[in-house]
Formats: sequence, structure tokens, C-alpha cells
Amino acid sequence: AYDAEGRPAAVRFLVPLGAQRVQDAVHGTITVDHAHIEDFVILRSDGQPTYHLSVVCDDIAMGITHVIRGDDHISNTPKQMLLYEAAGATVPQFAHVPLILGADKKRLSKRHGATSVTEYARQGYLPEAMVNFLALLGWSPGSGDQELFTAAELIDVFDLGGISGGNAVFNTEKLDWFNQQYLGRLSARELSERVRPVLETAGLWDDRYLTDRAPWFDAVLALLRPRAKRLTEFATLGDFFFSDTLTYDAAAVQQHLAADGMDGHLLACSAELAVLDVYDPAAIEQVVRAVAERRELKAGTLIHALRVAMTGRTVSPGLFEGMALLGHARVGHRIVCPRARVRGEARAATTRGRGRGPDEDGGSVLRAHVVALADALGRVKIGRAHV
Repeated sequence: AYDAEGRPAAVRFLVPLGAQRVQDAVHGTITVDHAHIEDFVILRSDGQPTYHLSVVCDDIAMGITHVIRGDDHISNTPKQMLLYEAAGATVPQFAHVPLILGADKKRLSKRHGATSVTEYARQGYLPEAMVNFLALLGWSPGSGDQELFTAAELIDVFDLGGISGGNAVFNTEKLDWFNQQYLGRLSARELSERVRPVLETAGLWDDRYLTDRAPWFDAVLALLRPRAKRLTEFATLGDFFFSDTLTYDAAAVQQHLAADGMDGHLLACSAELAVLDVYDPAAIEQVVRAVAERRELKAGTLIHALRVAMTGRTVSPGLFEGMALLGHARVGHRIVCPRARVRGEARAATTRGRGRGPDEDGGSVLRAHVVALADALGRVKIGRAHV
């Protein structure tokens, strides 16, 4: 009728009577009665081939021997096998692997987060960690509990028989674990090169980190490495090393820096740290604990306040190791600056409308610092100083 009317017609494949047996490398034998397969279109009325005809012709032309794809394609396989047989071609080996689901057990999609490989790279994941993680989604190497595999090792041990029949869940926490393991395997130089783009994006990079400041930079990365799960965390966890423009957590400042008497405790600590001959973690810790004991203060209280002063927050890598890497000058500056901010905010609440010189607050802090420094010098070096 279509030909008589001069209208284009679609071409359908006439499904014969019988049944199709799919020998699937994962699921075993799958039998589908042809009665459940309609005569399906292989060429549309506009002359364009459908998906089924296209992939079969493509596979035959390229000599494809194995078709490995998701479970959602199982229903397509009997139709495509009919086309292979009709063309007189060898039917390839089919293997339908489990789908990757989100944590909610629904098919992984954009609503679960990143779905692009480049997006995962931007989030700080290493390519080798991603390959290892993905390879183990729905597949097991067999005996043993090995989880970390290089690409070459995966090629050697991979076998279709290790694919499980159930769907796999994309667990971001597990991916983070893999990434952290691979970060730990990088040499100091490799880690520096991987971190560089992250710091450049954050505006924290300095070319000297690969030249004259490389030993310092490597030491900072070594301190951050045990905590970092992604490359991006070297910037978020270690920004206080690479910049002196800190953002102070308001709650942390109020809790730890604005406590009664903390101004004097910190300045006394700074004064004694300033005259240390050996500025290493052990010496710094000894000074901090000695100051706390002398001033009848819990060591933890002073340590928490110092951490906020150094980093702007309550959680950071090892405090004493970090202070040693920051050095005398930066540590002294950071002890004074956040205290000046706290004192300024407190005074502003009670002096609004009253004229005040621009240096009044900073000057008082500086004078207190000088007094504390003189006191430390008097005890440590030359006897009582007079200011």
C-alpha cells in the first residue's frame, strides 16, 4: 500500500518461530522465546538504519569477537543475534556486566554528582586510582584480598569469570580511599607536580616551590599527605602555608582566642618562641607546654588557641610541625594579628561613636608583645629587662 501510494516505508525484520539462546559470559544461558520478539524495524522510513542494524553491521565490519556491555542491553541481544545469523556472520561472545548504581541504589546519573571523567579529575582524583576503583566495581580478581592494582596488573589478572551478577554501588568514600592510597605511593617530586595545577587554580602557586623552596614545599606536602584524600585538599587543608591572608572561623576565634587572659598567654608564648635557637617541632612543643604550665593553663587550651591563630580553624595537620614550617616570623605575626582583630571587634562593640586613633588597638597589642618579649629575654638570656 505504501509503495502504491508512493510513500516511503520502514523495513522490518521478520522474526522466525523458535527461541534464541544467548550464551552470556556473566549470566550463563539466557533463553528467549521468539514469540516475545515482535518483527522489529531495521530501516526507518527515511532510509536511516536503526540501532540494532547499525551496531551489527559495524561489529561485522570490524571483526568484533566480544561484546561487553551493561545489563540494560540484555533485551537487545536476541534481536541482534538474529541479524548476525541472517547475515551469515559469526555471533560474538556476549557479556552483560552489572550496572553502576548510586548510593540510593538507583542508576548512576548526574543527580548523584560528577559523571564526567574530566570532572573527577577537577575534583582531585588521580587517573590510576579511578581506573583501579572502576575495575573493581562488579568484578573480583578471585582469591586473595588485594585491592590495589596497576593498569598492567589489571590486564594480567582480568577475566570475565570474575564479574558478579549483581549491580555495583558507586561508593565515593571507597573512591576517596583508593585515591588516598595512590597519593601515598607518589614520590615527593611526582606529588609536587600533581599538586601544582591545584595550587595554580587556587592562586597559591609559587614557581620557587620547584626550585630553591622545593625542600620546604616537599616538607609541607609530606605533612599534609596523610590527611589529604584528593589533590584539591592540599589547597584547602594547607592554604595557611601558602598564603598569609587567612580566613578565621568566627566561632573558633570566639571560643579559643577571645577567652579571658588568652591575649597574654599567646603573647608570652610568642615571646619565648621568638628566642628559640632551634626552631623544630620538639622545641616548639616544649615551649608551649612550659608556658601553659607556668601560667597555670591547660596545655590543650593554649594549643587550641595557637592552632586557630596559625590556621584560622580548629582542625589542621600537626600544630608543632606546622609552626616549624611557618617559621619564627610568620608564627609571631599570626599570634598578634588575630588577637588584634578580636580586641578590635570587642572594643568596637563598646566604643561606637567615640573617636579613636587608628593605631590605638594595634599599638596596645604591640606594647603587650614587647613587654612579654622583654620578660622572656630577661629569663632566657640576660636577666630582668626594663621597659
